[in-house]
Amino acid sequence: MQITAETPFKASIVPLPLSTISQGFPTVPKKGTNISHQGTLKQSITCVGTGLHSGARVQMTLNPAPSDHGIAFKRSDLPASLPIIARHDHVVDTRLSTVIARPDAPTIRVATIEHLMAALHANGIDNALIEIDGPETPVLDGSAAEFDFLIQCAGAVTLNSARRVIEVLKPVHVEDDNGAFAELRPARSGFALAMSIDFSASVIGQQRHAMPLTLERFRQEVGFCRTFVERKEIEALQQMGLARGGSLDNAIVVEDDTVLNPCGLRHPKEFVRHKLMDAVGDLYLAGHTLQAGFMGHKSGHGLNNRLLHALFASPANWRFVGSENEARTELRASA
Repeated sequence: MQITAETPFKASIVPLPLSTISQGFPTVPKKGTNISHQGTLKQSITCVGTGLHSGARVQMTLNPAPSDHGIAFKRSDLPASLPIIARHDHVVDTRLSTVIARPDAPTIRVATIEHLMAALHANGIDNALIEIDGPETPVLDGSAAEFDFLIQCAGAVTLNSARRVIEVLKPVHVEDDNGAFAELRPARSGFALAMSIDFSASVIGQQRHAMPLTLERFRQEVGFCRTFVERKEIEALQQMGLARGGSLDNAIVVEDDTVLNPCGLRHPKEFVRHKLMDAVGDLYLAGHTLQAGFMGHKSGHGLNNRLLHALFASPANWRFVGSENEARTELRASA
């Protein structure tokens, strides 16, 4: 697969102080993730790789699943374990990745699911069973591009059941003491995202990017953007038991004004675009795609997850749309 750079996009939404943010988001063309029926994979497909944080070799198989199954992960190395539904209230850790576990068996977990979730989200895959023989998805090249390639190879099919979309009805906002925030706002259609970052490393600095979520825009603008880390943080991460599988082949490493990877960057704004791609994956843990505008400033996995908890904290914040019965129903039941 050829990984492309970008189609130029000038964002009209600047995720800085809330007073500067215009109300609502523009209408997104009804394509990509905005199809009317649920989708799944046409056939199973397997890949082998290394976990970014665990350093463990892992084999992962993406399988088709029936309507209303959702996205679920099953530890094939633990034959007696039941699937873990990929949902915000099953997230148990957000240190540098998104980790899910079964509520009734918290030691059965799968880490670093956000890049795969982003690729599934962008491709309109509502239902899939991911079998994995270890505690973490393979990092592959550190982006979502190779997961997207796997999905393209497997193919996608449309199911008979109508897709449900979660419409955000009221602004929902969470923030940290350091000024980081994440917000969802109502939108007339589709799902649009805006992200800004501010890092002390001069090679990263301040960056921002915004886009509607369509498959074409995902592939052209964010799907190929890799995870990144400052060199000074690596030793501390490894002492915490993290980043054991990281290398210059699957992560950008920076030091002050220098990118240490011999191949350099895939795009000058690869850093903020990777953060936006992470949000595409993290927010798919709503259990369905959103009809909303997302805005994040220095937002990571923790804030993204807190945002979903805040959204579902009140029934006044959201409703299901896009099915024959648009009355409120419960979120998909836990396995």
